[in-house]
Amino acid sequence: MKLRKVTAAAAVVLALTVSATACSSNGKNGGGASGDKIKVGIKYDQPGLGLKQPDGSFSGFDVDVATYVAKQLGYKPNQIEFVETKSADRENALARGDVKFIVATYSITDERKQKVDFAGPYLLAHQDLLVKKNAKIIKGKDLNGKKLCSVTGSTSAQNITKTIAPHAQLQQYSGYSECIAGLQTGAVDAVTTDDSILAGFAAQDKYKGQFKLAGLKLSNENYGIGVKKGDTATVNKINTALEKMVKDGSWAAAVKKNFGPADYKNEPAPKIGQIVK
Repeated sequence: MKLRKVTAAAAVVLALTVSATACSSNGKNGGGASGDKIKVGIKYDQPGLGLKQPDGSFSGFDVDVATYVAKQLGYKPNQIEFVETKSADRENALARGDVKFIVATYSITDERKQKVDFAGPYLLAHQDLLVKKNAKIIKGKDLNGKKLCSVTGSTSAQNITKTIAPHAQLQQYSGYSECIAGLQTGAVDAVTTDDSILAGFAAQDKYKGQFKLAGLKLSNENYGIGVKKGDTATVNKINTALEKMVKDGSWAAAVKKNFGPADYKNEPAPKIGQIVK
């Protein structure tokens, strides 16, 4: 009798263990159903796109896109963990598995497609210049001999030095906030990156009225969502989510919410897989 009781008790423990394991496994396979988190790479210092607020919350168009996509993958907002992903570390972050996907003004290029896969594009931006309100820079070539700031690893810096103004004195910082601060103090003459990013900074209360966009379309920047190379299943799911976001009006609402205050003239929502050269 004692032997039967011990055996029965062990069987109950074993059954509970197997059940718990199965629940955990099912949660992982089914998205965020069991409370699992998903890590998503974003920028922390881009107003209007990806910005970490003083209270620890996040705001911006990229944040809204990432949240919508994660929801379509089965995750609730409280299951999303946003991870700061700087421009120079995006490919490595995906390769290491630090994040599931990256929504961080990540322009799709042939070079990057050798290392990562992209869903999208979800926004078409253009490289531009941010200068002081009274500056006379009106063309890209006017940057020759000027102090120009961009972020390490960005396509904007490469475009300037290779074709637009090879004699510009390029200074590369780790973040755009540093570039904007340098522009304010006069340490640099111009900041270059995508117009969507520059518009967000120019619209901030502390900078309002000090800067202007040069209005130059120096390049086409097709923002994509970066995914680990070979993860075709995730790419397909994200593309489906993006198509739904545009169709149900959430994309347009996010554009108005995040770019409206900066009077940013955005392009229409791009079609999935359509890259504008």
